[in-house]
Amino acid sequence: MEPIKNPIKHDSAELILNPDGSVYHLHLKPEELADTVLLVGDPGRVPMVSAYFDALEVQKEHREFITHTGRLGGQRISVISTGIGTDNIDIVLNELDALVNIDLQTHQVKSKHHRLNLIRIGTSGALQADLDVDSCIVSAYGLGLDSLLHFYQTQTRPDTEKILGEINRQFNLPFLTPYLFAADSALLNLFSTFPSGITVTGNGFYGPQGRTLRASARYPDLLDRLTAIQLSNTRITNFEMETAAIYGLAALLGHRALSVNAIIANRIQNRFSSNPGKTVLNTIEEVIRLLPGLSKM
Repeated sequence: MEPIKNPIKHDSAELILNPDGSVYHLHLKPEELADTVLLVGDPGRVPMVSAYFDALEVQKEHREFITHTGRLGGQRISVISTGIGTDNIDIVLNELDALVNIDLQTHQVKSKHHRLNLIRIGTSGALQADLDVDSCIVSAYGLGLDSLLHFYQTQTRPDTEKILGEINRQFNLPFLTPYLFAADSALLNLFSTFPSGITVTGNGFYGPQGRTLRASARYPDLLDRLTAIQLSNTRITNFEMETAAIYGLAALLGHRALSVNAIIANRIQNRFSSNPGKTVLNTIEEVIRLLPGLSKM
């Protein structure tokens, strides 16, 4: 998909800047962001990642958005906490794009598009019995059960249209209109040693992911409905709360995106990791190990 081309000068209520010239929520300036951005949900995971940097250049914090930018080998890397959910992804990806593709002084879209590498390192629950707790999978596709991408003008690819058509014929909830976007093929190839599939992105952790505590779920068979879907060349693999939005906005804005999922639960086996922190750390290390391959893309 071609990135958005918009010659309009954005007014101050659309592109909001802080008094120091940084973007509103992330509190970042263009020079403080690297071309490769690791996205983590939990702010506490930012220093877990930046601990592997050879040098730390930038440390910024505002609300749940913490950014560390530094150097790892010959690469400059940023790691940013997004918080939880697709509403936060809407903020983070739009402001990251503004930092590299809008002149913040003139509020004009730049004539030359700049592409970021966006790699999510997140936690997730497996939706297949053979995907072990404490393992790691990558998202070939993100299936959104939220509404975020319906507020944008998007285009679908033939492969995602076909898969989404198969899903819609088998999975139907009256109030949902799912959307589907693919990972960047070059990033997916870089992580080809990992198992992959379709990651389902929900707009909540409890009812929207089929969990029941005291409030009764409207669709208690949600997991059964999802795991029963039969697809030609892939399968539903896991449930979380960000991937589909990252993929959709990255495609819309012309960036590369990949989601790497630490499996800390298996919803089919009804198991949860005994040491989720170690699983997350192992996943971080796997991503760090593969990052030098970006220079060959």
